[in-house]
Amino acid sequence: MKNIDNPSEKIIIALDGMDKNYVFKLLEKIPEIVWVKVGLELFVSEGPEILSMLRDKGKKIFLDLKFHDIPTTVAKTCFAASQTGAEFISLHTCAGMKALKMANEAAQEGAAKVNLMPPKLLGITILTSWTSESFSSDLLINQSIDQRVKHLAKIASNSGLGGCVCSPKEVQFLRKAYPQSFELITPGIRPLGSDVNDQSRVSDASEAIRMGASKLVIGRAITQSNDPGHMFKSFCDKVIV
Repeated sequence: MKNIDNPSEKIIIALDGMDKNYVFKLLEKIPEIVWVKVGLELFVSEGPEILSMLRDKGKKIFLDLKFHDIPTTVAKTCFAASQTGAEFISLHTCAGMKALKMANEAAQEGAAKVNLMPPKLLGITILTSWTSESFSSDLLINQSIDQRVKHLAKIASNSGLGGCVCSPKEVQFLRKAYPQSFELITPGIRPLGSDVNDQSRVSDASEAIRMGASKLVIGRAITQSNDPGHMFKSFCDKVIV
């Protein structure tokens, strides 16, 4: 693998569990941050205006609201979301191929309407909180997580999506199947030996990049540390191969 020129481009900071005041204090402390993830917590508490505020700060946005509904609703939602200027937008791949294709087309149209570059839609595969045991017992799915992730990633690719979200445990076999242009975004990144919190299928940053991850979503390990700037730099050092 070739060296990474700008390692900060590989890290998406998850702005979870904080209000906008904390968000902008964090960005002041770490001006090197390029990418931020706006999830349900921040979006619901602060509203769509937070996206404009982050864009004004020059940040690239992963709008991670995980849309999942009938095809028409998903498509109309992506049409609107594409006009926020977010570079990545997530939706559940298990909404089905019809919904994904309609959403992708709608996102292209929505961005064009306001003269923006179209976002890349990312298909959520299996959330990192699932274990093999809970996946089988709670959902009664007679298939391993790896098998299901492969299937959902194929649906995302065949629907024209720009990539998918998967745990670092699935990155290696997906990268062998898909080119670098197909984004593999991996949450569940933790320093070795740290608390995994509510996530199960986790890995450290160096391994995830080595296995083929496009970008790493990192939240609490940086945002709740005693020295966020130092932690951000340490993760940047880990993604340099």
